[in-house]
Amino acid sequence: MMKSNYFLVIIACLLLSCKNENTLGLINTHVKENGSLYFSKEDPSKTNVTPDRYSNEFHLTKDNFLNIHFTLDKPLIESLQSIAPTLSEDELLEKGNFQCTFLVDGEIIYVENVHKGAGLKESKTEQLHHTIRLVAPEQLDYWGWFMWQKFMRLGGGRDALDQGSHTLRIEVRPYVQLDTLKVGEILAKGAITVEVEEIPVDKRLIPVQKIQPNSGWEVSQDTFDRNKIEALNRKIAEGRFEDINGIVVIKNNQLLIEEYFNGETRNTLHDPRSVGKTIASTMLGIAIEENFIKDENALVKDFYDLQSYKNYSTKKDSVTLKSLLTMSSGFVGDDSDYSNPGNEENMYPTNNWVKFALDLPMHKDKVIGKDFTYFTAGIVVLGDVIHSSVPEGLFSYADKKLFKPLGITKYQWEFTPQKVGNTAGGLQLSALDFAKYGQLYKNKGVWNDTQILTEAWVEKSLSKQVSQAYAGIEDGYYGYLFWNKTFTHHDKEYEVSFCSGNGGNKIFIFKDIPFVVVITSSAYNNPAAHLNADKMMTEHIIPAIIEK
Repeated sequence: MMKSNYFLVIIACLLLSCKNENTLGLINTHVKENGSLYFSKEDPSKTNVTPDRYSNEFHLTKDNFLNIHFTLDKPLIESLQSIAPTLSEDELLEKGNFQCTFLVDGEIIYVENVHKGAGLKESKTEQLHHTIRLVAPEQLDYWGWFMWQKFMRLGGGRDALDQGSHTLRIEVRPYVQLDTLKVGEILAKGAITVEVEEIPVDKRLIPVQKIQPNSGWEVSQDTFDRNKIEALNRKIAEGRFEDINGIVVIKNNQLLIEEYFNGETRNTLHDPRSVGKTIASTMLGIAIEENFIKDENALVKDFYDLQSYKNYSTKKDSVTLKSLLTMSSGFVGDDSDYSNPGNEENMYPTNNWVKFALDLPMHKDKVIGKDFTYFTAGIVVLGDVIHSSVPEGLFSYADKKLFKPLGITKYQWEFTPQKVGNTAGGLQLSALDFAKYGQLYKNKGVWNDTQILTEAWVEKSLSKQVSQAYAGIEDGYYGYLFWNKTFTHHDKEYEVSFCSGNGGNKIFIFKDIPFVVVITSSAYNNPAAHLNADKMMTEHIIPAIIEK
């Protein structure tokens, strides 16, 4: 579940920006007034930064401010007109702005097409001299600050600017986004030397942690590349991978790797946010097997009088439990759009979350069962359906049919305002118990020779049920509250199905190799959290367990 803080703004900026490679030639020229880009380390809100205060060197871990300054020959709008001459001024301002390219040691690391809303209209139609603030000790409500955060956190800047001396070069161009992206010639460019000191870390955090007794798992005697895990531990200790709490790797039903950080331990109950959604899929499968619910194709209207809710339409009568499972129910609900009336942040303050969901109108263009849109409120409805269908309600049923058979005795579960187990997320388990949950699916529903879930339900849950193309996720697929993706290492592909939650929380279930990987993290609302989890997998964990 997502909680609001200022990082939501970063995410919104990120979604409205796009990262594109640019193959325009890079030319080194001597400094001149127009076309040159300069750097300063002053606070422009307090100091009028004059050319004699420009700097050629920036200490990443010591200097508090970094700004860029450049002067154009003509206002930006005229450069936009030169690459899209048929568009009006308003159309150009709607579709274009600056493009900023960040190069480290001559290599393009990140390209930002600055969002159309960044900067006042006058700055684009009249202004020649520009000061863009990038770094400050505290968050700035300014697009340059957010751009730097994306460069460092999401775009690879933090890895490119590792310990030592580097050349950071920034190039500014105009762009207009038409059917294709059109980019103009360089308007300004400049470079600065960036010094990066070694980040002090507690050396005791780097070695691979020894697996302690009484884990509840048989300990694997297989080997793995300890150097790669220690390199990962160093990055976690340095804060390059932020707020990581636990890493558990299971191989062939045995505990191979168990690591904890930032105050958490084997016994910590961790909040994985939307990882907890997937329990609704698990419990629905069990309820269907025990004939408390006919099947996943059952209609929501069989459980609720939909005509008694707001915005009723006959289209609502076609919503199935399966469409809720696959985030394709067709309601006007989109958690990636904070202006959407069905966004989960609008649900939490209400006193009846099911009513909130069922009161929403249906999207006139979305096809039920086909068009994916991430919709938390729909999973609350799913949990409520299960709760009303099984003996003693969802909480008791899950304890008896899932947790106890898995040997999970210590957990914490939030409740909805109606005192129903909250399937929006927030189910807290230990990292080792999350691994049990993942291994249950890896075992095709079997735990300790007991078939908890049917093999058929596991197969449907982990399969590619719905394309995520409607949501703009290229080559993305979704199962029954499981995501699907493919990692690539040394040109070999490794398919995974996985649970995912805000903060970078993951349970990865590999399809063709005998691994389950759990990552617990508390980087809630950090826009780099999910990217960090993927980088940990591709750069450290997968190489360590595959290459040995």
